[in-house]
Amino acid sequence: MYDFSISMALVDFIPVLLFGYAAALLQRDLYPHMRKSSFALFAAGTINVFCAGLCKALWKLLYAANICDFAALNAMFLPVQSIGFLLIGLGLVSMFLMKSQGTLLLAAPPLFKGTFVFIGMMVAGLGFMCGVLSIIAARLKKKGAIALFVLAFVGSMGMGYMSSHDSTSALINWIEQGINTLSQGCLMAGVILLDRAGLREKRILKGE
Repeated sequence: MYDFSISMALVDFIPVLLFGYAAALLQRDLYPHMRKSSFALFAAGTINVFCAGLCKALWKLLYAANICDFAALNAMFLPVQSIGFLLIGLGLVSMFLMKSQGTLLLAAPPLFKGTFVFIGMMVAGLGFMCGVLSIIAARLKKKGAIALFVLAFVGSMGMGYMSSHDSTSALINWIEQGINTLSQGCLMAGVILLDRAGLREKRILKGE
């Protein structure tokens, strides 16, 4: 049994929406700088992450409202989000390396229970994403954005640590949601700083 309330479930939508806004802004601003293959990886990754978060928040709301325990919405969260972050990272890194084609990675076979694979993919993807965005921020001379992206990465790692605790506890879930909201808020704020610095129009890559 999970100790969820409807208010907790509704709060869970906030970091999802923050990430969605940041992702949409990045898609718009980075599109002129990316090859189609890189943008396809990046866009697919952001959609994966957004949908994974949205589905989990919806699961929590359905559970808290005592409508049903739609377990599939919860079970898909980790693999879909992990693959999404990895695709985001690959798309951003390939933007700088100018590779023509990225490789889409598939989830592990259903019977394999090693969640460390997904955790590793998530950490790698988040590291690539925040690292590349920090490089872009440095080129646009926005040191504040670098700090925000570092905080977003640290917050996401904190979420990973908290997920190893009792997920049925209301206290743990509130702490997780607080960390996640702060992390996604930092990401969104950093992206807004890059957008206002002219990310869409300015040259950030060699040869542009």
